[in-house]
Amino acid sequence: MTIQLIFLARLRERFRVSREAFALAPGAATVSTLLDQLRERGGAFAEELAPNRAFRVAVNQDVVTFDHPLKAGDEVAIFPPVTGG
Repeated sequence: MTIQLIFLARLRERFRVSREAFALAPGAATVSTLLDQLRERGGAFAEELAPNRAFRVAVNQDVVTFDHPLKAGDEVAIFPPVTGG
């Protein structure tokens, strides 16, 4: 199953990619399993997506929790929390 990943703000800079098609491993696909697969890449992915780091995930432009299910064709954006005024 393939999804579209989008990395925003500092994550785009750290990962050196802003967008990619990503094939999820077979099985129950959730945001959590996606994050596990991305962490397995090591390096900046393991550092920035570590459980103690602050980041958000949106699926099809809705912010979701890590137990949110994924389906083929979903657009998944990963981004740091944003503040502003």
